[in-house]
Amino acid sequence: MTAKIIDGKMIAAELRGKVADAVHRLARDRGIVPGLAVVLVGDNPASQIYVGSKKKMTVAGGMKSFDHALAERTSEAELLTLIGRLNSDPSVSGILVQLPLPRHIDTQKIIAAIDPAKDVDGFHPVNAGRLATGLPALVPCTPLGCVVLAKSVLPSLEGLDAVVVGRSNIVGKPLVQLLLKENATVTVAHSKTADLPSVCRRGDVLFAAIGRAETIRGNWIKPGAVVIDVGINRVAGDGRTRIVGDVAYAEAVQVASAITPVPGGVGPMTIACLLVNTLHAACGIAGLPAPTL
Repeated sequence: MTAKIIDGKMIAAELRGKVADAVHRLARDRGIVPGLAVVLVGDNPASQIYVGSKKKMTVAGGMKSFDHALAERTSEAELLTLIGRLNSDPSVSGILVQLPLPRHIDTQKIIAAIDPAKDVDGFHPVNAGRLATGLPALVPCTPLGCVVLAKSVLPSLEGLDAVVVGRSNIVGKPLVQLLLKENATVTVAHSKTADLPSVCRRGDVLFAAIGRAETIRGNWIKPGAVVIDVGINRVAGDGRTRIVGDVAYAEAVQVASAITPVPGGVGPMTIACLLVNTLHAACGIAGLPAPTL
């Protein structure tokens, strides 16, 4: 058996198209154009590339893009002042502060300063709490994309055993909540889990989000399982650098029924889901129901 490759680029492009159509209707019928403000502090090359992609996709989706590139030496107080201005700006529907921030800035304080209604990263404690209690919330983009990808090859997640390897606030924990909402039976595994391979083998759907290159081997995977690989790891060898996931892809593809590649799987979905969140934020601020995409 060779796994079906889940094409994240194609699925993300389809989702962005649906968002663009909904943005067009919102502008035509209500005169509302969603706006995304992205704040980048410092000159991290990977962050600069990512922010550039966000801007391009935002504009292509018919939204307004507001970019704020700040120097590495920007103080925490200056950043908080900017966030306050963006919170009160009616043309800004969503605010995203690119992480990681410089060490002299308290990341949690910055996240908490963002208006939860504009928190398109879904990291604010209010949105995290609402998600955990089953209330409507802006949801972190990567976990949302993971669920969309899993549902692209499965008719339903209801009743399935889902194993999430990783418990970060950015991916693992919110992913658990989204899977519970889909009525999956969820197991959370992590670095302290006893006999991690056997826990992984329980999963009808296995989500790998631990940030360690090719940790999950093919014989850790239940035959026929769907594998969603969140990891993006740079590995040097043979005079070149490869980008690999948290799953040993060449082994897993012989065991799973479907799998996301790295790159080209979860990554493209993160920006597509950011656009979904920005659209939903614009509707929420205006007191309108979120469109069905």
